[in-house]
Amino acid sequence: MSLLRTHRDFRLLWIGETINRFGSAISSVALPLVAISMLDATTFEVGLLTAAAWAPWLLIGLPTGAWIDRVRRRPVMLVSCVASAGLFAMVPLSGDVLSVQLLLAVAVLAGAASVVFQTAYTAYLPTLLDPSDHAEGNAKLHGSASAAQIAGLGCGGLLVQFAGAANALLVDAASFLAALGCLAAIHYRERRTTNPRQPGAIRAGIRLVAQDVWLRTLTIFGAVSNLALMGYQAIIVVFLVREAGLTAGTVGTLIAAASSGGVVGAFVGRHASQFGTARALLLCELGLPTLALLIPLSGASPWFYLVGAFGVSLGVVGGNVVKATFLQSYCPPDLFGRLTATTAFVNYGTIPLGALLGGALGQTLGLTPALWITTAGVPLAGLVLIASPMRRRRDLPTQRGSVVPAVAVDSNRERMA
Repeated sequence: MSLLRTHRDFRLLWIGETINRFGSAISSVALPLVAISMLDATTFEVGLLTAAAWAPWLLIGLPTGAWIDRVRRRPVMLVSCVASAGLFAMVPLSGDVLSVQLLLAVAVLAGAASVVFQTAYTAYLPTLLDPSDHAEGNAKLHGSASAAQIAGLGCGGLLVQFAGAANALLVDAASFLAALGCLAAIHYRERRTTNPRQPGAIRAGIRLVAQDVWLRTLTIFGAVSNLALMGYQAIIVVFLVREAGLTAGTVGTLIAAASSGGVVGAFVGRHASQFGTARALLLCELGLPTLALLIPLSGASPWFYLVGAFGVSLGVVGGNVVKATFLQSYCPPDLFGRLTATTAFVNYGTIPLGALLGGALGQTLGLTPALWITTAGVPLAGLVLIASPMRRRRDLPTQRGSVVPAVAVDSNRERMA
């Protein structure tokens, strides 16, 4: 029976996170459009705005992980929701003082709140569910997040068009308050942690990732992939508005439709064990992302963007479900916060670099050449997985030190690679 029927606390977490993702999708469209339409920002400034939202992972990611392993996670998530709601409400209330500098400050501070929330959330979920429910829980959360993103992106474009870009951010602020209410209503209470503060806590997380071939491979892959993904995502709104000549409402609808691939990806990730988790990961992270090469052709027809971004979204979400389920069973619970922070520090740390790269390439070479360069990097990132032991496996290991049988080289595996 579905977790949404039988597990009240998971249902509340799911509702809150879905609403939160809906609001965040709106702001992902609204924030760059505030800079473009209200402040006449340059392509590089739009890329810088995206980079600012992710830069806190480089600044506070590692110490946050060590701290989260010593505290109860739900209270931390509650405070983060309050802070985020206030920050996004500040933009439409700023009036005449609104500037690119203010947007950058909001992006950095909201990004810091997101670092704390996401680290706590990732470590909190495995304590809420039994291990046998992790795959279903991850699939439902990722699937609903994709569906919420679809709705939020579509609504975001329309809200910007009819209510103004700044006012659209009020919806994101309200979504954080809704998530706050759902979190507050959860009955489950974590035990007070007995983990003392350890001087080498951060190094323990780094060693865990650096010394384990599976964790190391997935972390390096995530870093390279996010560099390319954010490179084109940082400039795609500018491209669709200024090069393809689309309205804000059309841009939001188009991005929303492309994001529907994430719903399919969540289903694929949920049932990856039937196909082989290692095989499914290669398909999601190497095979499907080759469709990203259609995105630079979007100036000729929006259909190229729709097909290309759909394939990328399907692959990213499907791969994320597989990876999340793997990590929850593979990592020791008392190191999960540090694992999350260490991998996020590397993975998310390249996101601001990718945003800056996309903005700089768009400013110097033009938007279309910049899209060709950055989208080419999306499937090329999958070569990191091919260079690892994953290419010889059917499944990822279920616990540290376990032996996973290699898959014999056959015609099917060759076509999959």
